[in-house]
Amino acid sequence: MSDGSPYLTFDRDAWAALRGGTPMTLTPDDVAELSGINEELSMTEVEEVYLPLSRLVNLHVGAVRQLHRVSSQFLNTHAPKVPYVVAIGGSVSAGKSTTARVLRTLLARGADHPRVDLVTTDGFLFPNAVLEERGLMERKGFPESYDRARLIEFVSDLKSGSSPLNVPVYSHFDYDIIDERQTIDHPDIVILEGLNVLQTGSIHAVFVSDFVDFSIYVDASEADLETWFLDRFRKLRETAFRDPASFFHQFAAMSEEEAVALAASIWKRINLANLHENILPTRERARLILGKGTSHVVERVLLRKL
Repeated sequence: MSDGSPYLTFDRDAWAALRGGTPMTLTPDDVAELSGINEELSMTEVEEVYLPLSRLVNLHVGAVRQLHRVSSQFLNTHAPKVPYVVAIGGSVSAGKSTTARVLRTLLARGADHPRVDLVTTDGFLFPNAVLEERGLMERKGFPESYDRARLIEFVSDLKSGSSPLNVPVYSHFDYDIIDERQTIDHPDIVILEGLNVLQTGSIHAVFVSDFVDFSIYVDASEADLETWFLDRFRKLRETAFRDPASFFHQFAAMSEEEAVALAASIWKRINLANLHENILPTRERARLILGKGTSHVVERVLLRKL
């Protein structure tokens, strides 16, 4: 009997068994380098979670390529193939960036060695000067803080086969858009990572998700997300924030108690509010959900039924 859910649910062991014969292409040094600031990735996590995921994405990429060949044969055309787009969404501090980096590396080291680019939607935030002018600095990360028209134009151009494309670059050190560009040149696969990749409901009739081939949501409890956010804040306060050039250098001079209290306030006023209003409602739009436990380890995987 069907449970009525649009998803198939796998516990850790059941998901790990779907790895098949996918080879491990990462070394312990690779895994350490791919880990997040407060997310120590393990070889076991790669083997049991990310190798099955990379196998699944590769199967989908292969199916789309076959469909492209069949369509070209039917239409008697030789249209160039367009990149396969994987979107990775979720809350601040959920570990989206780590998931994106690991998946990118595994896909790029696949048998066909495809060209895989990683683009974060942070690059499409309005510069701080624009946000300040519009009174949106306290809404950074909310939909209205992004240049959504420019983001839609990018993904539209991407799926139209236009190349090369230049993408704005955001610096977490400067907390602003910087004078650099990322060049996307004829990729086979593009991983698009950000808070807003699955969102709808804007004034635009077209959404980023309209151009996405496979979508992933990194999920965790609100309590864990807050804990991870504060843990990361403490580590950054002892490292990057100590640099006088850092936007957040002011936090390094505060007492531990003051700094953590301010970070907790930022979490509740901005990140938690954004999660409730804009991010969490998109979870069920994802093709696949990675459900994390307290230690950042994926405990279950939900895969949308076809």
